[in-house]
Amino acid sequence: MMREGTNRTLIQPLRDFLATESAGGIAVVLAAAAAIAWANSLWQASYDQLWTTVFELRLGSWFLTMDLQHWVNEALMAIFFLVVGLEIKRELVEGELKEASRRSLPVFAAVGGMILPALLFVALNPRPPEIRGWGIPMATDIALAVGVITIVGSRLRPSLKLFLLALAIVDDIGAILVIGLFYSGGLKWAGLLLAAALIAVTIIIRGRVDALAVYLLLGAALWLTFLQSGIHPTLAGVVMGLLAPTKPRISSELIDQTELANLGTIDDVVTTRRLALSSVSVVEWLEHGIHPWTSFLIVPLFALANAGIHLSDEALAGAASAPVAWGIVVGLLVGKPLGILAASAIAVRSGAATLPEGVTWPAIAGVGLLAGMGFTVSLFVAELALMPPLTQYAKIGILIASILSGGLGYLVLRRRAVAQR
Repeated sequence: MMREGTNRTLIQPLRDFLATESAGGIAVVLAAAAAIAWANSLWQASYDQLWTTVFELRLGSWFLTMDLQHWVNEALMAIFFLVVGLEIKRELVEGELKEASRRSLPVFAAVGGMILPALLFVALNPRPPEIRGWGIPMATDIALAVGVITIVGSRLRPSLKLFLLALAIVDDIGAILVIGLFYSGGLKWAGLLLAAALIAVTIIIRGRVDALAVYLLLGAALWLTFLQSGIHPTLAGVVMGLLAPTKPRISSELIDQTELANLGTIDDVVTTRRLALSSVSVVEWLEHGIHPWTSFLIVPLFALANAGIHLSDEALAGAASAPVAWGIVVGLLVGKPLGILAASAIAVRSGAATLPEGVTWPAIAGVGLLAGMGFTVSLFVAELALMPPLTQYAKIGILIASILSGGLGYLVLRRRAVAQR
C-alpha cells in the first residue's frame, strides 16, 4: 500500500505537467497565428508600435527602461525558465532522469539532437554574422511536441511519451547552457560576485525561512544582478528553480487526516492549509501554481510578441535565398531526427542504453521529428543571436521547420499507433 501511494504521488505531478503542456501548446499555436495575422494585416503598424513601446521601472533615482517586447522576453520569460528549472530539478531527483538506466537513452538522444543540427547550420553558415545562429536549431518546444503526441492518442506506449519528456528536459538543460555560455553579454565580475552572494543566501535560508516574499525578493534581486552583470536575466529563473527543495517539510504519514478534515473555524482552515502545503515539496506546489500561468499566459504572450513575421513577397524571397533560413530548416527538420535516431542507435548497440519497453525505431524517429518543433525556444535564441534582417529570415525558417516537423512527426506516430492497435 505504501509503494502504491508513493507511486501515485510521483506520477500525478507528471500527469499534471503533461496535461498543462498539451493544452498550453494549443494556446501557443493560437497566439502565434494571431501574431502572424496581425503583423500582415491592415493594422501591421499597430503591431510594431505596441511591442516597441518603451516602459520604465523607476525606484527613486534608479530606473530600468526597456520596450514591451524586451519586458516580455527578459522579465516574463524568467518565470517560464523558473518552471523549466523546477521541472529539471524534479526529474533529476525523483523523475525520469533519476536512475542512470532510464536517463541514458534520453541523454544520448538529446545530445545527438543538439549537435547535428548545430553542425548542419554551421556548414551552411560558416561566416559571421550568420554563424551566430548555430544555437537556433538545437531547441525543442516541449509544449508543441507534447501537444502533437497527445493528439495522436492514448494508444501510443506511455514509455514513448516519457522518453519524449525526458529528451525535452535534457534538451532544455542544453539550451540553458548555450544561452548562458554563448548568448550572454560581456561579463562583469562585480555583478557575478553579487549574484554568487545572493545564491549563497538562498541556499542558506531555504528550509529555514518559509516566507515566499523573501524568495521573491531574492529572485528579483538575482534577475537584476544577472541583467547588470552580462548574464541573460532569464537564467535567474532557472537558478531559483534548481535551488527549490524537493522534499516536503512534513511527511504525509505524520499528518493526522482528521485534523485536515476539520474546517469548523477560520483557525482550522489556516491550520489545514499550512499542513497541506507542508506535506508537498516546494518544487511541486510552485510548479503546480505557476505552470498554468506560464503555459496559458506568458509563453503565448511571448509568441504574440515574437512571432509577428512579416510574410511579404520581399521577406519570403529574402528568406528563400538566405542561408540562415535554410540552415534552420535543415537543422530542425533533418538534423534533429537524424541526430536523435543516430545517437540512440549508437547508445543501444554499444550497450550504454536500452530501448524502452514496446518502443520501436520508427517511434523514435517520430519523436525525433516532433523534437524538430523548436518554435518557442528557437525564437528566443534567434532574438539573442541575430540582428535584422537575419532575425526575420530566421523566424520564417523556424515557422516552416516547426510546421513540417510537427506534421511529419504526427503522421509517423499516428501510423505507429494504428499498427499497435
